[in-house]
Amino acid sequence: MKPRTEELLYLLLWHVELLMRPTFRNLTDSFESWAYRNGFLRQLRELEARQLLERQPGVADAIYRLSDRGRLVALGGRDPVAQWGRRWDGRWRMVLFDLPEGKATARVKLRRFLRGNGFGYLQNSVWISPDPLSEIAQGLSAQAGDVESLLTLEARPAAGETDADIVNGAWNFATINGRYEACLKVLAELPRNRVKEGLPSAKLHRWAQHEKRLWLDAVSGDPLLPDNLLPNGYLGKRVWEERIRVLADASRLIS
Repeated sequence: MKPRTEELLYLLLWHVELLMRPTFRNLTDSFESWAYRNGFLRQLRELEARQLLERQPGVADAIYRLSDRGRLVALGGRDPVAQWGRRWDGRWRMVLFDLPEGKATARVKLRRFLRGNGFGYLQNSVWISPDPLSEIAQGLSAQAGDVESLLTLEARPAAGETDADIVNGAWNFATINGRYEACLKVLAELPRNRVKEGLPSAKLHRWAQHEKRLWLDAVSGDPLLPDNLLPNGYLGKRVWEERIRVLADASRLIS
């Protein structure tokens, strides 16, 4: 997706009350005027064609809202609230692999695939997730062709290890929280001067780009575990709630 189109999706989130599913009236006239003045009309049409935006039918003046798919893209590909709230069945899914030295590239590709799908690793060749593997089974099977190279298991600890032990061993939450701390810092730096005529100032625009980059960096490295697996001190939920509040403030600055 083009950077300018990504920017428009992000800005649309500013006009979504509490970052929940938007209504047609969440997008204010000032935003549409801003989009017109800044040449975003072509991007609006492109997003509508890709079903990332929806237009209210039967209205003379076009009023857009994010579709469910568009909201998911704007959030970085995953909905944190849905992820935290998903049910866990108490079973861990493990991927064990032993690719020969001659397949170093395949080994790197597999680890990148697992990390991109939220897996943590107990060892470089032992990766773990709380989620069923059905949705990524095809991607996994493409990485190796036999059980001697790659094996998947469903398991429960058998020697007294707790789920908290497994979580702390598989994911580096110090690093994850460090990225969220950077998010909290930039959220506290929102420029508070009100913008005239719905046109973001250069300072506010730079802040928005920086905030978006830090958020996507933080959430992309977070497995977004179910609530009952989140470790003590986890900052993701706190940042999410603060982001809702601050982006609502940002929206009012350009309304």
